[in-house]
Order: sequence, then structure tokens, then C-alpha cells
Amino acid sequence: MDAEQIAAGRARWQARYDAATKRDADFTTLSGAPVDPLYGPPDSADVPGFERIGWPGEYPYTRGLYPTGYRGRTWTIRQFAGFGNARQTNERYKMILGAGGGGLSVAFDMPTLMGRDSDDPQSLGEVGHCGVAIDSAADMDVLFDGIDLAAVTTSMTISGPAVPVFCMYLVAAERQGADLATLDGTLQTDIFKEYIAQKEWLFGPEPHLRLIGDLMEFCAERIPRYKPLSVSGYHIREAGSTAAQELAYTLADGFGYVELGLSRGLDVNRFAPGLSFFFDAHVDFFEEIAKFRAARRIWARWLREVYGATDERALWLRFHTQTAGVSLTAQQPVNNVVRTAVEALAAVLGGTNSLHTNALDETLALPTDESAEIALRTQQVLMDETGVANVADPLGGSWYVEALTDRIEAEAEEIFARIRQLAGDGPHPIGPMTAGILRGIEDGWFTGQIAEAAFVYQRALEDGRKRIVGVNCHTGTVAKELEILRISHEVEVEQRRLLTQRKSARDADLVRRRLDDMVVAARGGGNMVPAMLDAIRAEATLGEICDALRDQWGVYREPARF
Repeated sequence: MDAEQIAAGRARWQARYDAATKRDADFTTLSGAPVDPLYGPPDSADVPGFERIGWPGEYPYTRGLYPTGYRGRTWTIRQFAGFGNARQTNERYKMILGAGGGGLSVAFDMPTLMGRDSDDPQSLGEVGHCGVAIDSAADMDVLFDGIDLAAVTTSMTISGPAVPVFCMYLVAAERQGADLATLDGTLQTDIFKEYIAQKEWLFGPEPHLRLIGDLMEFCAERIPRYKPLSVSGYHIREAGSTAAQELAYTLADGFGYVELGLSRGLDVNRFAPGLSFFFDAHVDFFEEIAKFRAARRIWARWLREVYGATDERALWLRFHTQTAGVSLTAQQPVNNVVRTAVEALAAVLGGTNSLHTNALDETLALPTDESAEIALRTQQVLMDETGVANVADPLGGSWYVEALTDRIEAEAEEIFARIRQLAGDGPHPIGPMTAGILRGIEDGWFTGQIAEAAFVYQRALEDGRKRIVGVNCHTGTVAKELEILRISHEVEVEQRRLLTQRKSARDADLVRRRLDDMVVAARGGGNMVPAMLDAIRAEATLGEICDALRDQWGVYREPARF
């Protein structure tokens, strides 16, 4: 790019920056020196390839979605939390919001994640242990008691039974008197990554895609601010993938959901802004920053050039980040505070839109109140003390960062080509990337690639080429054993008692009729969300809804592979 083009680009950025709203904050260094909102090449410079770097708020968005960076708005502090029953988690949410958290992110227990009620025999011993137990809309009422859902953005990390759980959230909002059209937040819903990495599915891929398509249509028409899909790379990385694999598999899944929306006749410029992403921030500081920058650039280019999006918002890759749980260690767990801070800083310098910081004790148990507060304060120290929010993309133009960004992008493109090759030459009713993903799931290609990457890293740890402090180096310590949060068995006993009481108090005939109506909708071609909402308003439980659909669609079992 020549000097004239660079000067023109800077002028465009300046005009957009001047027109945007900025925070009322002190944008100076700790010593009081003023800093500019953006740094780039001088107008007299010729910078080959600068169009791939560009300016914040301008295609290809390598340097961020907004001309102001975090001067306009800082990232949302969205701490992931959930344990025990709805009442206990409600208390934690109020603590997080009272301490300065900007949004809620719901963690569900394993029975809920698998679409089973707390009184299901398969739920025994698991109720409330890795998240909050939600059996019906009554639990959602308690979970958000005293929290205005119309005023708080709410993220829910659940995929297999995401649609019925979302309907419970909508019913809880209705009971608060909220206008559903104003609700804002994110539902994970990403079923592809379940088959690839996390393994929490209910049915085969096709029925899940049917539900996801229905949800996309419903939200586009009725709840335009809510993002019905958060395409997740976090679990792919936690399963052992490389940074490039995490990026490529996640974006490929995103392209699959774009194809799903297009196959439903939806306008890409309307539904694509409702897609968001969820990435891992691992401990290799610069590689993670480069990954986030490459993600925005790839998504914008593919949406414009491959899928025909023309609206600027349809090109934006907005993402939430969580620091890497897999990087935390049970040995010397206080070191995890340092790891989390480094990972959070990488997410911020990569331009994350919201962030969760893990607690130091999460390798051992769910966070205590104290460790959860430390995790929250980690974000607040970064936001309020370090100056990282003063300048848009402060590492932009770094030779190292730009080279890493280009390398990860190139690796991702190679993986996209391989996924599309998996699809073969035949047409697919949704699209070619979707066909490749489904074939890769069926053949075990994704899990095999991740397993190989995890094996290579483990060998490097064992022979000492990679080091983890407190694990294979610097193992001496004076630290004492941590006190951890333990979930009482009484949580399960009480949840089962409440569920029995609620089932006996409802109109059982009405529940049965509403479930039958939902099954009729499942057999037909109409949108299933309204029928599911009616069943939930009648206090049908999550397990009853999912069991009715299991009877209709069957249960998916992953083929054994050796």
C-alpha cells in the first residue's frame, strides 16, 4: 500500500473515530503522558501488504471492529458461574454483578447439559456438581430472581438441549414482565463442536441442525438483539488442538451455520450479526493475540467473498473469550492466578468483546467466593490500572505479531480446503462446508487430528522440551493445601424433592397435550420453538421435552474407533 492510500485510510479512520462516542476516562500513561487512540505507519510511508492490517473499524477488521477500540466501550466482564441449585447460583450472580461484573454467563450441571431431569437415574450423583441444576422454568425463575433480564445480558453455555433451556429463559423473562424483543445475550447452541470435542449431544446431527435452524428463524424475527449461536472453539482447544486447529475448526463450524441460515432462506445480512464466537485464551501470549486478529480477518473475507454479505455488521466476528482451563494446574494452584492474568491480557490485546477469567482452584473444584473474586479482580486490574484500554490494537504493525497472524491464517485456510475435500463432489442440502463437517464427524477426522496434536504436546512435556512450572520444573513449594468448595449431597436431595412437588402441582393433562403438540411440530416442517414454549409455560420439564424428542429422533451414539 502506497503513502497516498495510507494517508487516505488514516483520514477515514479519524472521521469515524471523531463521530463515535468515547468513554469519559483518563487516556494517559501512569506518568501522565497523553497517548493517541491509534498508532500506525506515517502518512509518508509505503507499507506493502498494509491492506491486510488496515485500520480499526474497517475491513478486514484485523485491528478490531470499532474505530475507538476500548476507548468507546471496554470489554464486558462476563464471569461464568453456576453450582448447586438455582438459589445458590442466584446468590453468586448477585455477588458478581455487585462487584462490577457486566453480564451473566450460566454454567449448567451435567444432567442439564445432557437434557435429563434431576430425578433421572442417570443423574444420580451429578446434580449441581459442575454447574446449576435446571429442570423447569420454575428453576429459571429462582435463578434470575431479583435480576432484571431486560437489563442484563445473559450468556448460556449449553448446546445439546440449548433450545428448550432458552425457552425456559424466555418464559422466566415473560414472568418478570420483560418485552422479549429487547432481550440481549448469547446462547451457545453449537452442536458441531460437541461431535468434534465436547461430546454432549442428544440426537444425531440432522435433528440438532433442524432445531438450530428453527431457533435462528425465531430469533431473527422475534428477538433481534439476542445471539442464538455462539460458535465455540474453546472446547476444541481444551481437548488438545493447536491454536490453528481451534481457529479453523471453529470458523468452519461458523461457515456451516451460515450455510444453514441460507438454506432456510434467511438473509445473511440479517442473521449473520446474530452469530458470535467463543475462543480459548491459552498461555502462549503472542500466538493467542495473532489467533484472534486472524479470526476477524478470515471471517470478514469469507462472509463477503463466499457468502455474499454486504452489511458491515454481517462481516463482524464478535467473540467472547475464556482463559484456558487446561493450562491450570492442581500442583501449586496459586500459580494459576499468573497464568490467567497472562491469558486475559492476550484476549484483551487481541480485541475480545467479553471475557471470563478462570479461578485458581478450578482444577480441583468449583470456585469458592474468594477465588471467584480474585478472578473478577484480575479483569478489573487489567481494565483500570494497566492502560491496555487506551489504544486500539496497540500491537498492530509488530513484525512478530503480524507474521504470526499471517501464519495462523494460512494454516487455517489449508484446513478449510481439507474439510471441503471431505465433502466430496456431491451436493448437500445445506452446503459444502456443512457436508465436509458432517463427513469429518462421521469418519472421526476431527477427533483424530486433535488427538494427534494432544499427543505431540504431551510428548514434548514428558521429554522436557515444553515446561509447566510446578509440574515438570520448579516443583518445590511452601504452599499449603487449598480449601475448596464442596457441593453437599443435600443439593441433589432437595432438587429432587422440589421437582416432585412441582410435578404434582401442575396440570398433568395440559403438559401431556403440550408435549404432544411439540412432537407434531417435530414431525412437520414448521418452527418448533412456539410449541416448545407452550410446553414450558405448562411446566413441562427439560427431561420430558428431551425424552419426547429422543423417542421421535432417536439417540446418537458415537461409533467406536481404534
